[in-house]
Amino acid sequence: MSLFTFSAVTYRYPNQTQRPALHDFNLAIPGGEKIAVVGRNGSGKSTFFLHLNGLIKPRQGEVRFQGRPLDYSRKGLTALRQQVALVFQNPDDQLFSASVFQDISFGPLNLGMSDAEARERVLEAAALCDIEHLLEQPTHALSGGEKARVALAGVLAMHPDILAADELLASLDPWGRLKIREIFDVYHAQGKTILLITHDLGLIKHWATWVIVVHEGKAAFSGRADDLLGDEAIMNETGLVQIWRQAMQSC
Repeated sequence: MSLFTFSAVTYRYPNQTQRPALHDFNLAIPGGEKIAVVGRNGSGKSTFFLHLNGLIKPRQGEVRFQGRPLDYSRKGLTALRQQVALVFQNPDDQLFSASVFQDISFGPLNLGMSDAEARERVLEAAALCDIEHLLEQPTHALSGGEKARVALAGVLAMHPDILAADELLASLDPWGRLKIREIFDVYHAQGKTILLITHDLGLIKHWATWVIVVHEGKAAFSGRADDLLGDEAIMNETGLVQIWRQAMQSC
């Protein structure tokens, strides 16, 4: 059984006059994979992500999680978001507490954990993200790379089964990107599923175990990287062939 199933999902933002952000979007997402989600700007990648934990609801069609339709009630969404965590491209969209410790502890405390349990979760996530030395720092004083790791620690402290990150690596230096990938690998080794929106096609070959291509509001491909790279029609249709050649030349 697929982890997520999208069936004929259509979503149009209010006042959107052009084609819908997603249109007749069909996709089955396997569990336990490191998934790279690729596609041009405006293809619908971020809109697809926002459906994963119910931040937006299809105008048409259906999203299923572990075989069941998403429950958009308050109780249903709370349960879903304990299992499916999103990390946004801009960490400032997620950091709002005065200190790093307070920010990471917000999620566990919101789940009803005791102060002692929440502290244990904070220390665990901080160690994984290599930010233990930042716990008493104000969030506004952090560098971009530090903010990205704090935002990531904030969701990891809630022990989600699925981690979905939207362009988290885009604004980081090479060291920061390597560090985040190492964190992803450790978390994946615990049996978790990771989805990463990225424009770095090198990740298809060197990191991802599964690839999803979003093109003009539809899922154009879902499968193994070698199958994508060997599909000349899809590579040309989605414009990935030129980007892939450039990525390989820069390696």
